[in-house]
Amino acid sequence: RLAYAIMGEKDDSRVMQVQFHQNYSYEDFVMGYKPNEEGGFELKNGIFYRFCKRAAADSEHQYFFIIDEINRGNLSKIFGELLMLIENDYRNKPIQLAYKDEMFAVPSNLYIIGMMNTADRSLAMIDYALRRRFSFFEMKPGFESPQCSEYIRKLTDPYLNKLVKAIIELNKVIEDDDSLGSGFCIGHSYLCNLGYHYNLENIVEYDIIPMLREYWFDNDERFNQEAQKLRNVLK
Repeated sequence: RLAYAIMGEKDDSRVMQVQFHQNYSYEDFVMGYKPNEEGGFELKNGIFYRFCKRAAADSEHQYFFIIDEINRGNLSKIFGELLMLIENDYRNKPIQLAYKDEMFAVPSNLYIIGMMNTADRSLAMIDYALRRRFSFFEMKPGFESPQCSEYIRKLTDPYLNKLVKAIIELNKVIEDDDSLGSGFCIGHSYLCNLGYHYNLENIVEYDIIPMLREYWFDNDERFNQEAQKLRNVLK
């Protein structure tokens, strides 16, 4: 939706999305040698390389490359020399690629949107070299947004309303906890797309409370206190 808002229309032909993971590589992203049907190897262009070429051939329009879970990959390894080319000052300025005798540039009409969950304990934060090349915007739970409030209201479930209020209060506790912070707040997605036969007890007991156990794995008193608050609103 951010890409559509910036481009001023909904055009999926100008949006590409990938998800990084620990095995994602420069060869997948830019270019590299891949096995072929003959049992040998051939040089193939990666997804970002191809998308850059599309954007460069259509300079009158904006293109958006979306990277989900951007902090799950080895960013320096994946971007390689393109780490320099995505800077504003180096857009449209070609550089020699590692795998073949070609000068390549990232066009100025291509925008990169990276998404990550800062609550993932096992993942390193994005490195400073790449951080300098992005602007950052923190997304907060939308329980109190007009759209979410209207959605909750239409369900006409008093227990759901009480649970939403309890989670909002829980999120204040999480934000104030020095070992957690706003990046660990409970998101509204747990209560979206509930359908006709949703079970709030299951959502609380098997989705939200296990996460609280991870948050306060070394503080049984705090965990039991906050978990019981959620259980109580459904009684």
